[in-house]
Amino acid sequence: MPGMAPLARTMALAACVGLFSFELAAFERVQAPPAKPEMTQNCPGLVAFDVPHIIPAALRLALTPEQVRLTYVGHSTFLIESPQLVRIATDYNDYVRSPVRPDIVTMNHAHTTHFTDSPDPAIKYVLRGWGPTPDQPARHDITVKDVRVRNVPTNIRDWRGGTERHGNSIFIFEMANLCIAHLGHLHHTLNQQQLNEIGRVDVVLVPVDGNLTLDLEGMMEVLQALKAPLMIPMHFFNSYSLERFLVRARQNWTVETSEVPSLVVSKTSLPTTPKVMVLPGH
Repeated sequence: MPGMAPLARTMALAACVGLFSFELAAFERVQAPPAKPEMTQNCPGLVAFDVPHIIPAALRLALTPEQVRLTYVGHSTFLIESPQLVRIATDYNDYVRSPVRPDIVTMNHAHTTHFTDSPDPAIKYVLRGWGPTPDQPARHDITVKDVRVRNVPTNIRDWRGGTERHGNSIFIFEMANLCIAHLGHLHHTLNQQQLNEIGRVDVVLVPVDGNLTLDLEGMMEVLQALKAPLMIPMHFFNSYSLERFLVRARQNWTVETSEVPSLVVSKTSLPTTPKVMVLPGH
């Protein structure tokens, strides 16, 4: 029909312009200038000078040299990732495992949900938190790329009601100017020598069941002694045991709950006042 060819050409041109505008807008979004880097601090500074924000890991996949990603896998297992992507799984066992193969695993000897006798042979560093005998405690101090891992031995109760000397270790992970302590299956409060060995703690991963590990008031004493700005509960079996800990914790500190099981933390994102951060899981 007369006039249809010019009309078709006009419509095609309009479609091309629209597509170009869409692609240009997308390009402009991709090419937006990067955010200014966060201010860095060297150890042993405790107080952040920035406005504190803990960044959900789901929103920030890549890590800067100042950031560490913590993911709660479940029970007492966390996946800890360093800026150079060294991956650590805590209390590695046969039942609850990280979705990715870690480079380093730590284990404790309380029961089989905290260790395994058959770790993945591809894991390069397997650190058991107990020694060959009660008189020979485990002693670890390794450095892998940008991560240092060391331990402080503690005792545990055995199933007969006695004491297994040096059956547990508190593992300390140092990376990105942060010191992260995993208390393992802690059964007693800490003496001054142990506190001195642990040193400054920025983030503590704490068992809060109040029964199989240390009782509630004892664990509060440990947390007050460690003075970590950020405390993350683990080793709770149901909402009751978690809430019992949180009710007590609110007497001393702010409590916040995350919607996702991962968070990214840096020296500058540490809370200016101590905070308990609950990650979903059990």
